[in-house]
Amino acid sequence: MSGTDRIDLGKAAETVADAALAVHGVAALHGGEFGEVGTYLPGKRLTGVVIDETGCNVHISVTYPANVVTVAQQVRDAVGKVIDLPITVTVGDVSHPDDQGAPLIEERN
Repeated sequence: MSGTDRIDLGKAAETVADAALAVHGVAALHGGEFGEVGTYLPGKRLTGVVIDETGCNVHISVTYPANVVTVAQQVRDAVGKVIDLPITVTVGDVSHPDDQGAPLIEERN
């Protein structure tokens, strides 16, 4: 897709999300500190991707122990294959595989 072509931003956001999530080391798309990063689509919200005429922003969580810089560059490369716009990748979190499903607050008796 060329940045100057008229594109369906919703479809492009889904394609970008799929490309980013396919990169080894990406745990998930990240919604930003206050959940502000996302694209509204008919009937749903796609967290972690914002595309407009000037560029593409992708926010991700990286799985520990992956190298954050390397994963961000691989996401930039993967997304660059599906959209021809300037791409910014932001790592919003690093998650540990053992943390999946762990309680955020430990209860004490």
